[in-house]
Amino acid sequence: MSKDRPPKLTGIPAFNAYMGTRWDTPDRTPPVVPGAAEAAAAHRARLAEALPGRTVVVAAGEAPVRSNDTAYDFRPDSDFYWLTGCAVENAVVVVRDGGAVLHIPPPAHPGEPGFWSDARYGELWVGAAPGPGDWARALGIEVRPLAELREEVRPDPEAARALASLRMYKDAWETGQLRQAVDRTVEGFAEVVREIPAAIAGRGERWLQGTFDRYARAYGNGPGYASIVGSGRHAPTLHWVRCDGPVLPEELLLLDMGVEVASHYTADVTRTFPASGRFSAAQRQVHDLVEKAHRAGLAAVGPGRRFSEFHHAAMEVIAHGLDDWGLLPVSVDEALSDHGQQHRRYLICGIGHHLGLDVHDCARAAPEAYHDAAMGEGMVLTVEPGLYFHAHDLTVPPELRGIGVRIEDDILITAEGSDVLSRALPLDADGLEEWMADR
Repeated sequence: MSKDRPPKLTGIPAFNAYMGTRWDTPDRTPPVVPGAAEAAAAHRARLAEALPGRTVVVAAGEAPVRSNDTAYDFRPDSDFYWLTGCAVENAVVVVRDGGAVLHIPPPAHPGEPGFWSDARYGELWVGAAPGPGDWARALGIEVRPLAELREEVRPDPEAARALASLRMYKDAWETGQLRQAVDRTVEGFAEVVREIPAAIAGRGERWLQGTFDRYARAYGNGPGYASIVGSGRHAPTLHWVRCDGPVLPEELLLLDMGVEVASHYTADVTRTFPASGRFSAAQRQVHDLVEKAHRAGLAAVGPGRRFSEFHHAAMEVIAHGLDDWGLLPVSVDEALSDHGQQHRRYLICGIGHHLGLDVHDCARAAPEAYHDAAMGEGMVLTVEPGLYFHAHDLTVPPELRGIGVRIEDDILITAEGSDVLSRALPLDADGLEEWMADR
């Protein structure tokens, strides 16, 4: 980016006048994903049914500052995008009875001093900038300048919970976007696997993280969350996003990655590969148990079943497996009881969540609408059991220390059962070895 701020020339009338003349009109077509405006209209109608007679105000948000006068890329608030299909920084939408008025900061076009002097909204700095009329035509709703907003913008827990609950049920357009995100993610995994030899040769975890992130940026907005690439003793670290270590040829490589497509819907997929292409006996032992737990979790996913069922199904397999290996200090029954949970030492995180516009979607929903609720058609969720044996955990036998395995799939709940969207990636150790060899 330019290292210079806008020059202080606003006090020179002749310059201001000259900068406002002889500009043609650029293409100011708003960047709206096909189908997003129609989907947003349907979402607003659902909100009106959930909160009849209520006025809901949702802000798009603002890009956080990275350092000094530079900011991270802007990404709209998920509720805001779900209701509008629009991604304009600092915009605010007011929804009443299914109708909406969108308020946006007016861009600075030729003839206005900000056109060349405002690095945030000036068209000379940021490129062709749609105005209220452009957005109104693209979205099919009323759009006004932000200065005309008369509503008080404040947190509304009831509206936030209602939106989270509504967003749990994806419509056909949303599931299409998620399928696209998952398909792109599987392709990104293939790109990363092809680069493992280069990573082993010295380029390390960062090279693989960068490979996926570049692919995600080429075929979407970018990664939907910080990509996790953990080799060897880094694999058991749940959020190893530093990715600054080597890729060791005889160790496991845990990849947790997801593409966020242009509509802001993201995938979230994990597989654990042997960097050498072949699992060792100890690595396969751990992977096989996680696979068994994962399949038990998948079998417990379906309409009408409690969201917590797949968690308990997978945990039961994990606890029995750890007991078979002599790693539980208590009985399986005690470990699985509410006052036990000793098996969680090696699996401290949850093993699934809703997925959609956010990688941990609908997190503001009430517990009775989330973990305590029944799964229903249209929900999209992840199942992701794992085992994480840290290299410095003295309760683990030496041959298992430093081994971390996670398997994560994205699943759509259907009327008949479920559809594993990420099924193109194998689950079993043999299948992963073959998939690697074919890349």
